[in-house]
Amino acid sequence: MQPHPHAPVITRPGRFRAAWRSAHEPVAGVSRRIRLVAYAVPLTVLPSGVWRLPAAFGDGIGPGERAYVVFLSVVSEVFAFTAIGLIARWGEVFPGWVPFLRGREVPRTAVLLPAACGATVLTLLFTCLFTVSEVRGTTVWGDDLPSDAPGRAPGWEAAWFYVCYAPLLLWGPLLAVLTVAYGKRRSTRRREGTVRRSSEERAG
Repeated sequence: MQPHPHAPVITRPGRFRAAWRSAHEPVAGVSRRIRLVAYAVPLTVLPSGVWRLPAAFGDGIGPGERAYVVFLSVVSEVFAFTAIGLIARWGEVFPGWVPFLRGREVPRTAVLLPAACGATVLTLLFTCLFTVSEVRGTTVWGDDLPSDAPGRAPGWEAAWFYVCYAPLLLWGPLLAVLTVAYGKRRSTRRREGTVRRSSEERAG
């Protein structure tokens, strides 16, 4: 059968975008504000990776250190992207590619516990310790900053470092907001489901 001459042609990139949009589309009950918060989390981590990658391929950097910097940048962005799961369907129902669990509801605690721990650690590490260390001119462990630390570089180099790393201060707090919103949404749906089942049992 020949396709209709006026039917839209969906290319492979178009199918990929449609599948991506469908997988990460926010579930019902997610407000526009929370949606923007979720999308902002990966963007808070991206600038620091942009800063690190050119440094990884500079002179005097060995292959082991170069691989570590690239790995750290990629893993950080992957972890940041998991915040999307706090608004998307795959954060509430296991996707089809997960063996044995596909289509089943994701336990609420299995999401809330690591998300809450991550938000706490990130807030303490970046928002609190990093800020204090920069004000005092020490590392997060209290040692004096080395003379070649990025924050002590002359002129625009130090400014570029702070521009790229400052967004990390928001990672923990934004994740905390998403975690609270996720917990409230799942709790509301559980109560609504309980009330609905009770009504059906009484009606039956």
